[in-house]
Amino acid sequence: LIGAWFSGGCNLDQLIDPGGNLRETASYRASYEDTLLDVARRFNLGYVEMVAANPGTDPWIPGEGTEVVLPTVHLLPDAEPDGVVINLADMRLYYFGEPDAPPRSYPIGIGREGLTTPLGTTTIARKKKEPTWRPTARMRADDPALPELVPPGPDNPMGTRAMYLGWPLYAIHGTNNPWGIGRRSSSGCIRMYPEHAEELFDLVEVGTKVTVVDQPIKLEWIDGALFMDAHPTQLQSDQLEAEGRFEPQLPSKVVDQVLAVAGDQASRLDWSRIRRATVERRGYPIRITR
Repeated sequence: LIGAWFSGGCNLDQLIDPGGNLRETASYRASYEDTLLDVARRFNLGYVEMVAANPGTDPWIPGEGTEVVLPTVHLLPDAEPDGVVINLADMRLYYFGEPDAPPRSYPIGIGREGLTTPLGTTTIARKKKEPTWRPTARMRADDPALPELVPPGPDNPMGTRAMYLGWPLYAIHGTNNPWGIGRRSSSGCIRMYPEHAEELFDLVEVGTKVTVVDQPIKLEWIDGALFMDAHPTQLQSDQLEAEGRFEPQLPSKVVDQVLAVAGDQASRLDWSRIRRATVERRGYPIRITR
């Protein structure tokens, strides 16, 4: 697996500073009209990951001159690097196109509580430009005002591109509401910024493998150092949106996960940094070995 990937496309050498540490974040100085939603889209990021990386910052009025952390470095999920890999916890889609080339990475919107995006493996079953949206019977029961179908156009929630999965009723598609990206906002489908949906549509073939995982904690050895990339769980993401904070968790299974990856290098682990990364869940890699 490639150990880390930068949304801006820089290579691994550019991610390591002269002291051998991963350059964990980039930053941006907000202008007076910026919101975190605007900044997120500009830098290939989603809403929740921006809020998680900037605790205490008002997402609607960061304030002119505020330095905003950009969580643009990502460790890859623990999954076969083949086709499309989706990690629900970090709300990102990774596309492995060419062998030995770094993957492309896109922020996504996923299924909300009670309508979660399924886990497992499927394929791209078919693709459609300018799709027609047909609300399900459940959707129309919840909202009788919904029409039987919505034709292509600016009011179509699927946007201009749809990649239908082998799972009935699920698709990767664009959106007419880009502010839902990086949130648990869909009825189970995978939403993308319109420009990203159009890009991925042209890259993937029918039959491309799609793997969906839910991994809030990601670990990877890079140049002899172990890094942890901790994201809010789906429940914590909901809390973050509703309250601007989430209940800290330090699950015992994280210890087992770290020890399994550390192996015979366990004596080098810095448990204070592990605890901090696991509790704070800022969504960018933290070095956890001495």
